[in-house]
Parts: sequence; C-alpha cells; structure tokens
Amino acid sequence: MSAITNKIFIDLARNHGFDLIGFADYRLLTNEMNFYKEWINKGFNGEMKYLENNLDKREDVSLIFHDVKSVVSLGLNYQTSFTHSDKPNFGKVSRYAWGKDYHLIIWEKLDILISELKKIDSNFDAKSYVDTGPVLDKVWGVSAGLGWMGKHTNIINKEIGSYFFISTILTNYIFEPSPIVTDHCGSCTACIDACPTDAIINEYQLDASKCISYLTIENKNDIPNVFKGKFENWIFGCDICQDVCPWNKKFSVTCNTVEFNPINGNNEINLLELNSMTKEEFSKKFKESPVKRGKLKGLKRNGEFLIGNS
Repeated sequence: MSAITNKIFIDLARNHGFDLIGFADYRLLTNEMNFYKEWINKGFNGEMKYLENNLDKREDVSLIFHDVKSVVSLGLNYQTSFTHSDKPNFGKVSRYAWGKDYHLIIWEKLDILISELKKIDSNFDAKSYVDTGPVLDKVWGVSAGLGWMGKHTNIINKEIGSYFFISTILTNYIFEPSPIVTDHCGSCTACIDACPTDAIINEYQLDASKCISYLTIENKNDIPNVFKGKFENWIFGCDICQDVCPWNKKFSVTCNTVEFNPINGNNEINLLELNSMTKEEFSKKFKESPVKRGKLKGLKRNGEFLIGNS
C-alpha cells in the first residue's frame, strides 16, 4: 500500500489553502492536441508565439518528467469581496491581478507541499507548474475533475465557480483518479453574448487575438481601432465572461488568501494620473503585482486607448 494516499495528499494540500484537488492518470493528450494545433493554425493565439513551442511536451508530459504516473491538479480560489467603483476616468483591472502575483504565492505553496510529501515517502518525486511551462493546465484540470470546461474556455466548478488559479503536479506516484465532472453549461450563452469584442467565436472556442485580456497584456503593438469603444473601461485584463456566468453569480465564494485582496487600490487605475506616472512610481505601486508584466509603456498605451476611444 502506498504511503501517500489520495486523502493524505488532499489533507496536506488543503492545509496550504488549496480549494480544489484532483487526480488523473498519466496519458497522452492526443485528441486535445489535435484541437490545440488547429487552434494555433487558425492564428487564434495572436502574437503569443510561445504557445507554438514544445508541442511534443504538451502532448506527452513524460517528456518533461520521465517517471510521471499521475497528474495532480490544484485550484486556488481568488474571488474577493471587493468590486470596481466604476468611477469616471478609472480603468478596471482584472480580478486576478488585484493583489500579490499568484505565481509567487502558489510556487511557495507547491514547494512546501512537495517537500512535506517527500518527508512522508522519500520515494515520492514530482515536478510542478503554474501556467509557466509546456503543460495544458486546463486540460489536466478537467481530466482531474476540478470542473468542466465552460463555453468561455475557463474551468467551472460547481462549488466555487471559475475564479480560481490552476497549478499542476506531475508525480511518479500512482493515485486513484478523480471522477470526471460533466458539462453543466447547458443552453446558456451568457459569456458569448456578453463578450464586447466577440472573442468567444463559438462555444468552447476563443480567438485570443480579439480578447481584451490579450489586447491589454500580451499584445505589444498598438490596439487596433476596430476595437474602439468596446473595452468597457478595462485597462488590464477582463472579467466580463466570468462576471456574467450564472455559476459565479450564484456559487462563487470569497477566498481565504488575503494576499489576493487589492493592494494600493490596484483593482482600478486612475487614467489621468497614469499619463504622468514615472517608472519608479510604477515599480513601487505594482511591486509583486501581475500588472508589472504589462510594463508602464503598455499600461499607458491602454489608458490612452480608453481615453481616446471611449
């Protein structure tokens, strides 16, 4: 009998704040990669060329971690009780970026979790990812029973909605796989209907190059004028497709991670002050914040687009 059972793993993970824990058998993601390659070939990844790399590893995670037997997916809720003020001349920031960078928080949790598991069984080995490597986190999340893939291409969980970060652990341990969760979107098209840039081009299919999150963060060029007046005051990221989801409206719960609460009022940005912000002020205000990834130049571009195209 294995020294580390599903229950032991789940109890330890919950002690470190993870809200969702699921297990899947290692397998090749052949069918999923066929869809992924078709998505890439249609140019839906925009300028995110890194998504075209390591296709072999995305399909077969044993090329990343040779001894993989099971894949563990963990979800960490980031929903808070705070909201946007919707004041004039303020740009809205996506909920995930209000507080401390989730990578920093989850990396630490994973390192401690894996260390504790190794103390229980020295034969336990693992490699973890937080959306920074060639691992299809959402695919494994669905396979591990965290929830089902919503029509907006985010995983939805019955108990907490879709506001949660996903991390993935590849391990040499064999765990009992979690049951798959069936799709509960039904005939609802709220996310598709609400997307102001028509980025959700079909059920379960996102053209990222049209997504406000892509255009305000990943996009390094000027924002095309075709999107004039369609940003609904989002300056960094966008939560519209999740905000309108009935599962979030009814079942999302406030998280226990206080670091995800807004820091320095970073749930929104004063557009008038942004224009004169210096690099030093930017670095101080957004220290350890996901917003730093967009850089001051990108944030000013977004602010100018909102002011000039409202």
